[in-house]
Amino acid sequence: MTELRRTIGGGQLLLYGLGSMLGTGIYGLIGKAAGTMGSAVWMAFLVAMVAALLTGISYASIASRYPKAGGAAYATQRAYGAPWLSYLVGLTVLSSGLASIATQAKVVAENLNTLVGFDFGFTVLSSPTEIVLIGVVFLLLLDGIVFRGITTSVWVNTAFTVVSALGLLLVIAVGARFWGQADLFEVPKIPGNAHGDLTLGLLLQGSILTFFSFLGFEDMLNVAEEVERPERNMPIGIIGAMLTASVIYMAVAITAVSVVPWAELASAPGPLKLVVERAAPWFPAVGFTVITIAAVSNTALVNYVMGSRLLYGMAQQGLIPAVLGTVHITRRTPHIAIGALLVVVVAMQFVGDIAQLASATVLLLLVVFALVNAALIVLKLREGDIPGCFNAPIVVPVLGVLICLAMIAARIVQADWYGPALTLALLVAIMVLYFVTAKAKTPSAATT
Repeated sequence: MTELRRTIGGGQLLLYGLGSMLGTGIYGLIGKAAGTMGSAVWMAFLVAMVAALLTGISYASIASRYPKAGGAAYATQRAYGAPWLSYLVGLTVLSSGLASIATQAKVVAENLNTLVGFDFGFTVLSSPTEIVLIGVVFLLLLDGIVFRGITTSVWVNTAFTVVSALGLLLVIAVGARFWGQADLFEVPKIPGNAHGDLTLGLLLQGSILTFFSFLGFEDMLNVAEEVERPERNMPIGIIGAMLTASVIYMAVAITAVSVVPWAELASAPGPLKLVVERAAPWFPAVGFTVITIAAVSNTALVNYVMGSRLLYGMAQQGLIPAVLGTVHITRRTPHIAIGALLVVVVAMQFVGDIAQLASATVLLLLVVFALVNAALIVLKLREGDIPGCFNAPIVVPVLGVLICLAMIAARIVQADWYGPALTLALLVAIMVLYFVTAKAKTPSAATT
């Protein structure tokens, strides 16, 4: 049977994860975070980094112990032996990835259209025709890159990562001279906090928002079967990418509120673009549009690779039809899974607004993180430490579970009814799909 090819080195893996984390999140998130935290937004990133790093270390330990493409679904099956739960975890992660790919394709299309200026004057269903067509072409190119092989995907990812990182480093470089001009502990004065105190509740609210800028480490888990020396390189890549992203995030946050008052930053449609316009008016506006396209494309690429490897891994476990686990004999990629994803994300281009779906999957991702942390606890108690692998202390997944549960509770309390309701509907839909299509047997791949 044709297998995936191990070609990803340690440095490439780190850039792969860093590219996923430095994607669209920070470019759009900084404004919303400033609206919540004021000039103290950097503290939200610091707390979120600690919370995310706990789950990231658990993922690093699982990837080192069991370098399988199924990722979270594999770890869940190995720990609990419940195919329905593994299916739920896998499809939840996949749903998040599909929503991300479809959303990023539209963002790329919109930015490219501002540069090219197509105007056909009519719409396809609920989306402008030119946006749909550009989005579909972008997805076809993405599909071709992923099909060609993991080496090509990683090199394209590296190029996009460099551009995305340079965009953030540009923000820091042109705005560093403004450091010291803002009170970095100033927070909004709102009802219930009339004096603008930096409370624990406010810090938790801000960290929940910024936590999702660290998502990306879960994408790395799904390429474990294509990484050289995964027992060593997976932990280094995951933890290294998260720490590097943290330093960049906090520096960007301090720079942003130092150049532009936080209240103005919060209302800006393109917060980092505004920072560059203020600090470096000589920098061409089209330059930041190109940087944004690279960052968004990188997020879509990484999620496309993740989704195809997740389907491959779940097929290997017997959770979904085996044909999705087929590997191309020359390209050594799961080409059937790649094609299946293309059909879905192209169809999603004809849907008006899928942002609500992406938002709803956030709650389910937190559930996934709690389950994966708990799975590591079960596996460590059952199998002990594995010599030669990265073995996180058991206190790490324990704290990871507690933090994920706390963030779930806090998010449900803050959100309106629509988010939790859509989350529940998606959960039910996945379970119905399982009982209709999945093989109700314990996957043999998870026991090896």
